[in-house]
Amino acid sequence: MRRFSLLPLTLLLSAPAYAWGPTGHRITGALAEQNLSGVARAQVRLLLGTESLADAATWPDDMRSDPDPFWQRTASPWHYVTLHGAHGYAPTDAPGEGDAVTALTHYRALLRDPKAPRDDKAAALRFIVHIIGDLHQPLHVGKPGDRGGNDVKIAWFGKPSNLHSIWDSEMIDGTRLSYSEYAERLSSRMTPEEIIAWSAADPALWIEESAVLRDAAYPAEGETNLSWPYAYRHRPEVEERLSEAGVRIAAYLNQLYAGG
Repeated sequence: MRRFSLLPLTLLLSAPAYAWGPTGHRITGALAEQNLSGVARAQVRLLLGTESLADAATWPDDMRSDPDPFWQRTASPWHYVTLHGAHGYAPTDAPGEGDAVTALTHYRALLRDPKAPRDDKAAALRFIVHIIGDLHQPLHVGKPGDRGGNDVKIAWFGKPSNLHSIWDSEMIDGTRLSYSEYAERLSSRMTPEEIIAWSAADPALWIEESAVLRDAAYPAEGETNLSWPYAYRHRPEVEERLSEAGVRIAAYLNQLYAGG
Protein backbone atom coordinates (compact mmCIF):
# COMPACT_ATOMS: atom_id res chain seq x y z
CA MET A 1 0.00 0.00 0.00
CA ARG A 2 1.26 3.46 -0.86
CA ARG A 3 2.00 5.64 2.16
CA PHE A 4 0.14 8.93 2.28
CA SER A 5 1.26 12.15 3.98
CA LEU A 6 -0.32 11.64 7.40
CA LEU A 7 -0.44 13.13 10.84
CA PRO A 8 2.29 11.82 13.18
CA LEU A 9 -0.22 10.14 15.46
CA THR A 10 0.53 7.50 18.05
CA LEU A 11 -0.97 4.03 17.71
CA LEU A 12 -4.34 3.15 19.17
CA LEU A 13 -4.53 -0.24 20.81
CA SER A 14 -8.17 -1.07 20.19
CA ALA A 15 -10.26 -0.22 17.14
CA PRO A 16 -13.83 1.11 17.36
CA ALA A 17 -16.73 -0.20 15.33
CA TYR A 18 -17.68 1.25 11.99
CA ALA A 19 -19.94 4.28 11.72
CA TRP A 20 -22.75 4.26 9.16
CA GLY A 21 -22.64 0.94 7.36
CA PRO A 22 -21.85 0.86 3.62
CA THR A 23 -25.43 1.73 2.68
CA GLY A 24 -25.53 4.77 4.94
CA HIS A 25 -22.19 6.13 3.78
CA ARG A 26 -23.11 5.63 0.12
CA ILE A 27 -26.37 7.50 0.70
CA THR A 28 -24.49 10.49 2.10
CA GLY A 29 -22.03 10.42 -0.80
CA ALA A 30 -24.81 10.25 -3.38
CA LEU A 31 -26.66 13.16 -1.77
CA ALA A 32 -23.44 15.17 -1.59
CA GLU A 33 -22.80 14.67 -5.29
CA GLN A 34 -26.19 16.21 -6.07
CA ASN A 35 -25.34 19.37 -4.12
CA LEU A 36 -21.81 20.11 -5.29
CA SER A 37 -21.04 23.43 -6.92
CA GLY A 38 -19.66 23.36 -10.44
CA VAL A 39 -16.15 24.16 -9.24
CA ALA A 40 -16.23 21.54 -6.48
CA ARG A 41 -17.60 18.94 -8.89
CA ALA A 42 -14.73 19.62 -11.30
CA GLN A 43 -12.13 19.44 -8.52
CA VAL A 44 -13.55 16.14 -7.29
CA ARG A 45 -13.47 14.76 -10.83
CA LEU A 46 -9.82 15.80 -11.19
CA LEU A 47 -8.90 13.71 -8.14
CA LEU A 48 -11.28 10.77 -8.36
CA GLY A 49 -11.92 10.43 -12.07
CA THR A 50 -15.03 8.32 -12.56
CA GLU A 51 -15.15 7.22 -8.89
CA SER A 52 -18.34 8.59 -7.35
CA LEU A 53 -18.59 10.16 -3.92
CA ALA A 54 -20.85 7.23 -2.99
CA ASP A 55 -17.91 4.90 -3.64
CA ALA A 56 -15.40 7.26 -2.03
CA ALA A 57 -17.53 7.48 1.13
CA THR A 58 -16.91 3.83 2.08
CA TRP A 59 -13.19 3.71 1.29
CA PRO A 60 -11.81 4.38 4.82
CA ASP A 61 -13.96 1.54 6.14
CA ASP A 62 -13.19 -0.76 3.21
CA MET A 63 -9.48 -0.33 3.88
CA ARG A 64 -9.78 -1.47 7.49
CA SER A 65 -9.32 -5.02 6.23
CA ASP A 66 -5.81 -4.08 5.11
CA PRO A 67 -3.29 -5.55 7.61
CA ASP A 68 -1.03 -2.51 7.35
CA PRO A 69 -0.57 -0.91 10.83
CA PHE A 70 -1.82 2.41 9.46
CA TRP A 71 -5.28 0.95 8.86
CA GLN A 72 -5.29 -1.41 11.84
CA ARG A 73 -4.17 1.14 14.42
CA THR A 74 -3.25 4.64 13.32
CA ALA A 75 -6.43 5.55 11.45
CA SER A 76 -8.85 3.80 13.82
CA PRO A 77 -9.63 6.81 16.05
CA TRP A 78 -10.36 9.08 13.10
CA HIS A 79 -13.94 7.83 12.77
CA TYR A 80 -15.37 9.28 15.99
CA VAL A 81 -15.04 11.77 18.83
CA THR A 82 -15.51 11.26 22.54
CA LEU A 83 -16.99 14.21 24.45
CA HIS A 84 -16.02 14.75 28.05
CA GLY A 85 -18.53 17.56 28.47
CA ALA A 86 -22.25 17.43 27.80
CA HIS A 87 -22.70 18.18 24.09
CA GLY A 88 -19.95 20.51 22.90
CA TYR A 89 -16.57 19.52 21.51
CA ALA A 90 -13.47 21.00 23.13
CA PRO A 91 -9.91 20.73 21.74
CA THR A 92 -8.97 18.92 24.94
CA ASP A 93 -11.42 16.14 24.00
CA ALA A 94 -8.99 14.94 21.32
CA PRO A 95 -6.67 12.21 22.63
CA GLY A 96 -3.02 12.03 21.66
CA GLU A 97 -3.76 9.69 18.77
CA GLY A 98 -6.27 12.15 17.33
CA ASP A 99 -9.95 11.83 16.48
CA ALA A 100 -12.38 12.66 13.69
CA VAL A 101 -11.99 16.42 14.17
CA THR A 102 -8.20 16.45 14.12
CA ALA A 103 -8.19 14.14 11.08
CA LEU A 104 -10.70 16.35 9.28
CA THR A 105 -8.58 19.44 9.97
CA HIS A 106 -5.46 17.66 8.73
CA TYR A 107 -7.03 16.37 5.55
CA ARG A 108 -8.58 19.75 4.77
CA ALA A 109 -5.13 21.32 4.92
CA LEU A 110 -3.65 18.53 2.82
CA LEU A 111 -6.34 18.94 0.17
CA ARG A 112 -5.55 22.65 -0.10
CA ASP A 113 -1.78 22.15 -0.20
CA PRO A 114 -0.65 22.86 -3.78
CA LYS A 115 2.48 20.76 -3.22
CA ALA A 116 0.67 17.62 -2.00
CA PRO A 117 0.82 14.62 -4.37
CA ARG A 118 -2.37 13.86 -6.24
CA ASP A 119 -2.76 10.41 -4.66
CA ASP A 120 -2.51 11.95 -1.20
CA LYS A 121 -5.16 14.49 -2.13
CA ALA A 122 -7.47 11.75 -3.42
CA ALA A 123 -7.08 9.90 -0.12
CA ALA A 124 -7.72 13.13 1.79
CA LEU A 125 -10.92 13.72 -0.16
CA ARG A 126 -12.18 10.21 0.58
CA PHE A 127 -11.44 10.66 4.28
CA ILE A 128 -13.23 14.02 4.39
CA VAL A 129 -16.37 12.58 2.78
CA HIS A 130 -16.31 9.64 5.18
CA ILE A 131 -15.54 11.58 8.37
CA ILE A 132 -18.32 14.11 7.82
CA GLY A 133 -20.72 11.19 7.48
CA ASP A 134 -19.33 9.65 10.67
CA LEU A 135 -19.89 12.82 12.68
CA HIS A 136 -23.57 12.74 11.78
CA GLN A 137 -24.02 9.26 13.26
CA PRO A 138 -25.05 10.14 16.83
CA LEU A 139 -23.23 7.21 18.43
CA HIS A 140 -19.95 8.31 16.85
CA VAL A 141 -20.13 11.35 19.07
CA GLY A 142 -19.59 9.21 22.11
CA LYS A 143 -19.41 9.58 25.83
CA PRO A 144 -16.71 7.88 27.88
CA GLY A 145 -17.37 4.33 28.93
CA ASP A 146 -19.38 2.30 26.41
CA ARG A 147 -17.56 2.65 23.07
CA GLY A 148 -20.34 4.52 21.35
CA GLY A 149 -23.06 2.07 22.35
CA ASN A 150 -21.13 -1.02 21.26
CA ASP A 151 -21.21 -2.27 24.83
CA VAL A 152 -24.97 -1.80 25.08
CA LYS A 153 -26.03 -5.34 24.17
CA ILE A 154 -29.63 -5.63 23.07
CA ALA A 155 -31.74 -7.67 20.66
CA TRP A 156 -33.05 -6.23 17.40
CA PHE A 157 -36.25 -8.01 16.38
CA GLY A 158 -35.15 -10.90 18.58
CA LYS A 159 -31.61 -11.24 17.21
CA PRO A 160 -28.53 -10.34 19.31
CA SER A 161 -27.10 -6.94 18.43
CA ASN A 162 -25.92 -3.74 20.08
CA LEU A 163 -27.07 -0.14 20.07
CA HIS A 164 -24.27 1.04 17.79
CA SER A 165 -25.09 -1.50 15.08
CA ILE A 166 -28.76 -0.61 15.15
CA TRP A 167 -27.92 2.98 14.26
CA ASP A 168 -25.11 2.07 11.86
CA SER A 169 -27.04 -0.26 9.65
CA GLU A 170 -30.01 -2.15 11.11
CA MET A 171 -32.54 0.68 10.79
CA ILE A 172 -31.21 1.62 7.34
CA ASP A 173 -30.87 -1.84 5.82
CA GLY A 174 -34.19 -2.90 7.30
CA THR A 175 -35.95 -0.80 4.65
CA ARG A 176 -34.59 -3.15 1.93
CA LEU A 177 -33.76 -0.14 -0.22
CA SER A 178 -30.52 0.12 -2.19
CA TYR A 179 -28.35 3.12 -1.40
CA SER A 180 -29.39 4.81 -4.67
CA GLU A 181 -33.09 4.19 -4.00
CA TYR A 182 -32.74 5.52 -0.47
CA ALA A 183 -30.77 8.58 -1.61
CA GLU A 184 -33.40 9.34 -4.24
CA ARG A 185 -36.17 9.04 -1.66
CA LEU A 186 -34.43 11.37 0.76
CA SER A 187 -33.50 13.83 -1.99
CA SER A 188 -37.08 14.02 -3.22
CA ARG A 189 -38.25 14.93 0.29
CA MET A 190 -35.75 17.74 0.91
CA THR A 191 -37.14 21.23 0.60
CA PRO A 192 -35.04 24.18 -0.60
CA GLU A 193 -35.45 25.70 2.86
CA GLU A 194 -33.99 22.58 4.48
CA ILE A 195 -31.03 22.47 2.12
CA ILE A 196 -30.26 26.12 2.90
CA ALA A 197 -30.65 25.57 6.65
CA TRP A 198 -28.49 22.43 6.64
CA SER A 199 -25.64 23.91 4.59
CA ALA A 200 -23.46 24.64 7.61
CA ALA A 201 -19.83 23.57 7.13
CA ASP A 202 -19.21 23.62 10.88
CA PRO A 203 -18.07 20.39 12.61
CA ALA A 204 -18.83 21.86 16.05
CA LEU A 205 -22.50 22.21 15.09
CA TRP A 206 -22.68 18.69 13.63
CA ILE A 207 -21.18 17.27 16.82
CA GLU A 208 -23.55 19.16 19.10
CA GLU A 209 -26.57 17.94 17.13
CA SER A 210 -25.33 14.35 17.19
CA ALA A 211 -24.69 14.48 20.94
CA VAL A 212 -28.28 15.52 21.64
CA LEU A 213 -29.61 12.66 19.51
CA ARG A 214 -27.13 10.25 21.08
CA ASP A 215 -28.56 10.89 24.53
CA ALA A 216 -32.06 10.08 23.31
CA ALA A 217 -30.91 6.96 21.44
CA TYR A 218 -30.33 4.86 24.56
CA PRO A 219 -33.25 2.55 25.35
CA ALA A 220 -35.07 2.79 28.64
CA GLU A 221 -33.79 0.67 31.50
CA GLY A 222 -34.97 -2.90 31.02
CA GLU A 223 -35.76 -2.34 27.33
CA THR A 224 -33.61 -5.09 25.85
CA ASN A 225 -35.56 -6.29 22.79
CA LEU A 226 -36.00 -3.45 20.32
CA SER A 227 -38.23 -3.62 17.26
CA TRP A 228 -40.94 -1.59 15.55
CA PRO A 229 -41.61 0.97 18.31
CA TYR A 230 -37.92 1.91 18.48
CA ALA A 231 -37.62 2.07 14.69
CA TYR A 232 -40.76 4.21 14.51
CA ARG A 233 -39.28 6.69 16.99
CA HIS A 234 -35.77 6.87 15.62
CA ARG A 235 -35.69 6.02 11.89
CA PRO A 236 -36.85 9.58 11.01
CA GLU A 237 -33.83 10.86 12.94
CA VAL A 238 -31.54 8.46 11.09
CA GLU A 239 -32.91 9.68 7.77
CA GLU A 240 -32.56 13.33 8.72
CA ARG A 241 -28.94 12.80 9.77
CA LEU A 242 -28.19 11.05 6.48
CA SER A 243 -29.79 13.93 4.59
CA GLU A 244 -27.93 16.55 6.60
CA ALA A 245 -24.65 14.71 6.17
CA GLY A 246 -25.06 14.62 2.39
CA VAL A 247 -25.83 18.32 2.19
CA ARG A 248 -22.97 19.19 4.52
CA ILE A 249 -20.37 17.10 2.72
CA ALA A 250 -21.23 19.18 -0.33
CA ALA A 251 -21.24 22.43 1.65
CA TYR A 252 -17.82 21.63 3.13
CA LEU A 253 -16.31 20.82 -0.27
CA ASN A 254 -18.00 23.81 -1.92
CA GLN A 255 -16.50 26.09 0.71
CA LEU A 256 -13.10 24.44 0.57
CA TYR A 257 -12.81 24.73 -3.19
CA ALA A 258 -14.14 28.28 -3.14
CA GLY A 259 -11.17 29.21 -0.95
CA GLY A 260 -13.15 29.46 2.31
